[in-house]
Amino acid sequence: MLSQTKTQNILFLDIETVPVKENFEDLDTTFQTLWAEKTTWQRKDEFTPSEFYKMKAGVMAEFAKIICISVGYLFTEKGENHFRIKSFYGDNEKLIISEFNDLLNSEFNKNQHQLCAHNGKEFDFPFIARRTLI
Repeated sequence: MLSQTKTQNILFLDIETVPVKENFEDLDTTFQTLWAEKTTWQRKDEFTPSEFYKMKAGVMAEFAKIICISVGYLFTEKGENHFRIKSFYGDNEKLIISEFNDLLNSEFNKNQHQLCAHNGKEFDFPFIARRTLI
């Protein structure tokens, strides 16, 4: 399948995420409880919820937010190949996701278009989907 894909139809992407709060102690008590319960199995007896929050909160969609989505695509102009990059970034996650979705809907919305990310299937795509719902 990949051998039949035109590189101009691929949107390459990567996301950057951070915890919604810098420290576990900054979470309200409901979220502290949810974090502690969600991570019990992973933490075992090795880490406190606070220690584990510093280590892992940025990669769990319920406790993190997207601060940057960078995309790139290949195109040919006047017989020369080019690679264009665009980053959606800032503190307003809703705007970042909205602008990214606008790009998908306007430019990469055909059956032949594909998304490509280093760990997209396991991280980027599900994370974007979960944060879009929130």
